Amino acid sequence: MSRIRASRLFIGLFAAAIVVASVACDKLNVKYLSGNHHFNRGNTLFNEKKYTKAIEEYELAVQNNPDLKEAYRYIGESYKAIFQPGKESEENKVRGDKALEALRKAYEIDPDNKDIIYSLADMYDKLRDIENAEQLFLRIIELEPGNMNNYYIAAEFYKRYAGENEDLKRKAEQMYLRRIETDPDAVQGYAYMANYYDNLPVGDFKDKFDRALEYHIKRQKIEPENAELYYTIGVNRFNKAYQLQNFLSESQREAAGSEAEQALLKAIEIDPNFANSFAYMKMLYINVHSKLYPERESRYLAEADRYGEKFTEAQKRAIERMKLEKELKK
Repeated sequence: MSRIRASRLFIGLFAAAIVVASVACDKLNVKYLSGNHHFNRGNTLFNEKKYTKAIEEYELAVQNNPDLKEAYRYIGESYKAIFQPGKESEENKVRGDKALEALRKAYEIDPDNKDIIYSLADMYDKLRDIENAEQLFLRIIELEPGNMNNYYIAAEFYKRYAGENEDLKRKAEQMYLRRIETDPDAVQGYAYMANYYDNLPVGDFKDKFDRALEYHIKRQKIEPENAELYYTIGVNRFNKAYQLQNFLSESQREAAGSEAEQALLKAIEIDPNFANSFAYMKMLYINVHSKLYPERESRYLAEADRYGEKFTEAQKRAIERMKLEKELKK
């Protein structure tokens, strides 16, 4: 074969290869474009809360473009949205399994994606798979140790089980403390810790109000003139006197009631427009003071009515301010 014929044959084969590759690329591009099209349709349906139809579109998206990790994530999110925690039915079990399968696939593709990790952890949480959920919530902290919100996410997870598991209660406390230790000058850490104790079930944790107060006071050192904080302390002391009335001595209830009144009056002094302070003053006089001092009941009930009127006035002022702000924005 001459050199000229060999060259012509080589050029022909090369050209044919280009054509084949071009056709393959075109087909590949069409499939990827089709995958993106179905993904976008799925997003529209997901935002419209049409989750079953969204799943169909997302499934078509990954069939055409297996690299669409977000599609796997939203298949999981869609199944999670129609999953009903605690419902024992085969259909609901399938939804839970499908949600896990898709979210695990998304996590496998992108193991450092915080949103995917959180969503998978949340699904395990809904299934009450505490061990797997815990590992993933801790993984988020590992990835972003400087993000304060990650500590709250883990702490809130532990908090949900604090009433039924002493070990998880301890872990919740430790996570809130880690948040405080990470940034001891931030009031949010103390606020979250106090809120955690304030909202524990009374039957299991009768010292919860006093534990919460410790962190309210630590926050108070940073914000000594915060009306909302004094109001919160007043509510804490009121709840101790009222919710624990069957467990406290009369002198203990008197002390808690007096502390509640002092804190609420301080809140009113700092911000007379903070309506909730007046509401709790009314509740304090009706539910605590009038019961502790029955000989003064008529006086306390009259005071309660007065604070009720102040509450209504403060609410009206707040509504008027909101209307004025809207008018100014216009």
